[in-house]
Amino acid sequence: MSAEYRVDLDAFARNLARVREAVEPARHMLVVKDDAYSHGLDRIVRRAVAEGVSWIGAFDVETGRAVRAVAGPDVRIFVWLLGGADDLAGGIAADLDLGIGDEALLADLAAQDTPPSPARVHLKIDTGLHRNGIRPEDWSRALETLSTLVGEGKASFEGLWSHIAEASDADDDDAREIFLAARAAAVDAGLAPRFSHLAASAAGFARAPFREDLVRVGAFSYGIRPAGGPGEQELGIEPISTLVATVTAVEGDAVRLDLGSLHGLPSVLEGRFSVATPAGPRRVLTIEPGSTLVETWSEAAPGDIVTVWGRGGVASATDLAELIDTIGEEIALRVSPLVPRRYTTNGPRRAR
Repeated sequence: MSAEYRVDLDAFARNLARVREAVEPARHMLVVKDDAYSHGLDRIVRRAVAEGVSWIGAFDVETGRAVRAVAGPDVRIFVWLLGGADDLAGGIAADLDLGIGDEALLADLAAQDTPPSPARVHLKIDTGLHRNGIRPEDWSRALETLSTLVGEGKASFEGLWSHIAEASDADDDDAREIFLAARAAAVDAGLAPRFSHLAASAAGFARAPFREDLVRVGAFSYGIRPAGGPGEQELGIEPISTLVATVTAVEGDAVRLDLGSLHGLPSVLEGRFSVATPAGPRRVLTIEPGSTLVETWSEAAPGDIVTVWGRGGVASATDLAELIDTIGEEIALRVSPLVPRRYTTNGPRRAR
């Protein structure tokens, strides 16, 4: 046997049930960007649909098309990375919901021929994160443009949405006030959105007023805890993936695994974490390009299976990501004591 990345779809289904319970009465929009957070888009979408997921956040049009091919016609698919007129046309053709946070995209939509059915527009207000979105001072103008598009049959106003920083409750409260004001302005302009969505994983679980109609939950659906936040048990989720490797040789006080840095295990982690072996946790000693040396145990033998991280392991993927971040800070300080320690500008990073 060689190193293997395993995904437990039954654990995924349990997470979906937990997310559904946590965000009710809002509906869960499962986010599947980056190949479903590296868990495999096709299998994740198929199981999600089987478990009753009716909204999927696919990030870009290419991913949206792939989701549509697997999910069929009845699932709503939301995309929000739109590069211009071609993406708009492709998204409309694939029957996707379009997250628009740029007045230029509204202009591109206005320039297109009237589609067979109106483009399903979710208009984004910038609530302070500045990732994208219509600035509050430009909101009235964007509503006027959207009203014209609706009147011409080129668009339907399906949703109002935004991202929040999730940096502090006070900052998020301010962001929500901007969001609510934007919705009130839309209603006053005769544009009442069918759906509103503001929260992602962390706020969706922790703050009921932010849930609105839909909650975009990616990381928690896969059992990925937030960096610097509550753990999996506290959240009621479980990791669904496991990376296992096989012992290929016993070499004195170490065993050799068929997994190395060329397979994606960063060499900076050597000596920094432990793996789960048949005899319990053992320290990682050396990470070479094609293999890894780990502390041995009695009766270790070629063919033994070791859990490197994930379900049944000592460390989670998030643990190792945080460790890599810490190592990077340590290296920066060694290179130059004058380089200030790097902090995130928005406080603890939270899962999306």
